[in-house]
Amino acid sequence: MKAWQSGFLPVADGQLAFHRTGGDGPPLVLSHGLTDNGLCWTRFAAAMASEFDVIMLDARGHGRSSRPSPGKHDDPAEDIAQAIQHLGLVSPIVMGHSVGARASAAYAGSTPGSVSKLILEDPPLLPLVDRAKAEVRRERFRRQVERFQSMSEAAITAEGKASSPLWHADDFPAWAAAKTQVDPDALPTYETPWQYSISRIAAPTLLIHGDPDLGSLVTPELADEARSINSNVIAVRVRGAGHNVRRENFLDFVSAVCEFLG
Repeated sequence: MKAWQSGFLPVADGQLAFHRTGGDGPPLVLSHGLTDNGLCWTRFAAAMASEFDVIMLDARGHGRSSRPSPGKHDDPAEDIAQAIQHLGLVSPIVMGHSVGARASAAYAGSTPGSVSKLILEDPPLLPLVDRAKAEVRRERFRRQVERFQSMSEAAITAEGKASSPLWHADDFPAWAAAKTQVDPDALPTYETPWQYSISRIAAPTLLIHGDPDLGSLVTPELADEARSINSNVIAVRVRGAGHNVRRENFLDFVSAVCEFLG
């Protein structure tokens, strides 16, 4: 297998780390979920590398990327935009998981024509909350991060394997390492409803989600709402998976993505 590239891309007030499979295929830009890092896409990237030039970004506050800017609201969608610009990519396929999917949708919605196709893996299609509730969430997240960072990677891995028995063994090394790298202030703050970003997307969009009973954040009702807001959206429900769709039913996830990408 061709050696993957790694490096850093300049963004406002910092830099984003990235990994890249290379090759002559169409560029596919991946944004990970909360507390993950770019290499958490490794198994998926390896499966796609023969057909696509896969770029895995470390979001701000995650992996080896810069920490959140003190006293400033960082924009994950703008970080994606600047990373794509510095890579010189033209109309790449853009894909994200969880908060990375939310950021990918915001990027695609704010820059019509800059994305050829968009894939959203179980984005948090959640209502906005007031400042008090947002602060409760931030404090809970800080405590979660502090707990992980008091543990060894081996202990984190053991806990992950116990709670996520459907995951492949290859999913755990980057996942555990990422938990020791995430910044306690990396929880994003949303100021506009998710419906706003979805409504502005001009590219063909795959909304791929799991079963709510297993932890998926996208219910069938929310998927229907997204499709009613924007006719560019198609929704696929992957059975036997929750929020981490690709980790819990990898084969059906890859099949749905490849069918969408043609």
